[in-house]
Amino acid sequence: MKFLACTDMHENREALKALVKRASESDIDFVVCMGDISSFGNGLRTVLKAFSDLEKTFYVVPGNHEEGRDFEGIVKDFPHCINLHLKAASIKEYVFLGYGGGGFTMKDANFRKIARQWYGKFNGKKIVLLTHQPPFGTKLDRLGDRHVGNVDFHDFILRIKPKLAISGHLHETVGEMDTLGETKLINPGWDGMVIELN
Repeated sequence: MKFLACTDMHENREALKALVKRASESDIDFVVCMGDISSFGNGLRTVLKAFSDLEKTFYVVPGNHEEGRDFEGIVKDFPHCINLHLKAASIKEYVFLGYGGGGFTMKDANFRKIARQWYGKFNGKKIVLLTHQPPFGTKLDRLGDRHVGNVDFHDFILRIKPKLAISGHLHETVGEMDTLGETKLINPGWDGMVIELN
């Protein structure tokens, strides 16, 4: 299984054009995006249309730039786009779990609530976690001399042990990779990364 992962385009048309070109020219199965595809909602439909026109499934969670908007309703307007926020998608032998939004919240009661459901339902499965904000205490959430990621994501990863956790939000850590317990962590940035899972 091969897919393109991207995040934080902020309606940048050059980045969008390059990502769409890369997706169309590679043998990927689908695209995943960790949010902030718009600038506070501006350009959201343009980005969704560009990916929908590829006719490859585009799984997306909202970033903090999409919060407070009718993200679910807008995504539904595009046939190949799926809002994965608070949802799970079974893709081949993997389960992709999505949770979007957040900025610099270190704790998230809503995430803890859905995480309890996910523990019972998906424990022991091959999991890929898609979040906008990175987990706490890794190379992906380092901002200057401190960590600004989410502690609840960190704890969830250590407990359920996804094969992969992909996030964005911090432009300063684009391209960074790390591990947390047994889980590989990636911030693919707006240039995107092609990822292959066996």
